[in-house]
Amino acid sequence: MNFLVKTIANAGALAVAVWLLDEITLTGDSTGKEIGTLLLVALIFGAVNALVKPVVKLLSLPLLILTLGLFTLVVNALMLLLTSWLADQLDLSFHVEGFWTAVLGGLVISVVSWALNVILPDGD
Repeated sequence: MNFLVKTIANAGALAVAVWLLDEITLTGDSTGKEIGTLLLVALIFGAVNALVKPVVKLLSLPLLILTLGLFTLVVNALMLLLTSWLADQLDLSFHVEGFWTAVLGGLVISVVSWALNVILPDGD
């Protein structure tokens, strides 16, 4: 249940980022296909955050300490760019254009995901 709630929160956060930022695109023939693509991208994003992000944060620990945690924005942007690349490899119509868009998108996704995780039940 917790996995489902987190996936829905990620999908909602990605949808808000797509809606707010023109350089993050999600295309589809119909609303149903867009929602399906969004859910698949949310699963990819969750897997990237669960598997790759801890390793990157560990390797960048000196920079995280030096910048008092602000380097986390860069790590989040890199995870969003990796998600975009993986979605492209899987022929999903989700694309993030450029590093600075990924930084803004990562910030939007973090804030919205946090808010949705506070509102939605976690099943514990």
